[in-house]
Amino acid sequence: MNSAVPAWCWWLLALVLVAGGQQYRVVVADGAAADARAETARSEKVLADYRLEVAERDRRAAAQARTEEQRRQAVADEEGESARKKLELAQDRADAAESAAGGLRGEIARLRAGHRATCDTIAAQQRQAGTSAVVVLGGLLEEADRMAGDLATALERSRIAGLACEAVIDGFGKFSP
Repeated sequence: MNSAVPAWCWWLLALVLVAGGQQYRVVVADGAAADARAETARSEKVLADYRLEVAERDRRAAAQARTEEQRRQAVADEEGESARKKLELAQDRADAAESAAGGLRGEIARLRAGHRATCDTIAAQQRQAGTSAVVVLGGLLEEADRMAGDLATALERSRIAGLACEAVIDGFGKFSP
């Protein structure tokens, strides 16, 4: 075998080609890994930005919810205070009406006593019939007056409570998004 190139050169050439091919594959893989790292970094930045945006939206939504809750509580407190004042006024009026009714009851009692005194001079039969009518009518008048006062007080309280509830609900709807 007389060849112009010795065999070991062929082996060396093959080794160099294989090594060069491997080196080329390493360089290409390093480039692909660098591209993947760059893409991963971009993805991580996008993800971090998205998380920051979501956190900011959550913070704003929570702040808006707190503001709305505070506004609604202020409306409820304001209407509650207004209803409390109206109930106090209604109670004062009921107390005044009760005082006036007490005066009427006193007058009825005085009239009854006067009637009894006058009736002592009338015959026993007439006195018994007259006393019964005055006593029955006086008792009915007192009871009717007492019931009317109680019903008026209850009605006024119910009306004030209902108006306060309506005002609170209307107040909730004023600024709702």
